[in-house]
Amino acid sequence: MNRIVILLIAGLLGAGCTTSVITHAWKADNPPQKKFENLLVICIGNNNVSLEESMEAHLADDLRIHQINASSAHEVLGPKLFTNLNEKEVLEKIEKSGYDAVLTIVLLDKEKEKYYVPGKVRYSPYIVYHRRFWGYYSTIYERIYEPGYYAEKTNYFWESNLYDMRTKQLIYSVQTKSFDPLSPASVSHEYGKLICQNMIDQHVIR
Repeated sequence: MNRIVILLIAGLLGAGCTTSVITHAWKADNPPQKKFENLLVICIGNNNVSLEESMEAHLADDLRIHQINASSAHEVLGPKLFTNLNEKEVLEKIEKSGYDAVLTIVLLDKEKEKYYVPGKVRYSPYIVYHRRFWGYYSTIYERIYEPGYYAEKTNYFWESNLYDMRTKQLIYSVQTKSFDPLSPASVSHEYGKLICQNMIDQHVIR
């Protein structure tokens, strides 16, 4: 098979597996023209520690691939994070740890959606069997009916914000929708690559 055709098929198959899309992105009019030296990724308030850790780790890994020093908050600050700390104490803890930017991840909403998959009958074309008894009998006998059924899928709506810790200002925000991801690992992997690439395309990070 032609190499170009193989690459095209591979690209189409890869695109078909994507379950996360960006629904909205915003950046400040005059974001700081600098390279952040140390970025902290924080997943907030999802009540699922393993998912939070996975989301943080994948996004931090993707940022590091692009030569951006990034860390997972759960990994470097522990699972308690900022429990029982006020705003001043939280900001001081981040700054003393040497971070000049914070990138948050929040699960805004999760919705379950039911849909109906109609039944279908699979059989050979009539021309195969209509003249002879055995052809007719064997084809009808092997005909398969697949009944319809209700299925359920879950959609996740995420938001990430990037804050410059020097000015304490929001410089970038993005919302995404994940369509019934296969697993927490798969949505974390897709989300990290998607957000990282969008920030680079928007010239928010470099």
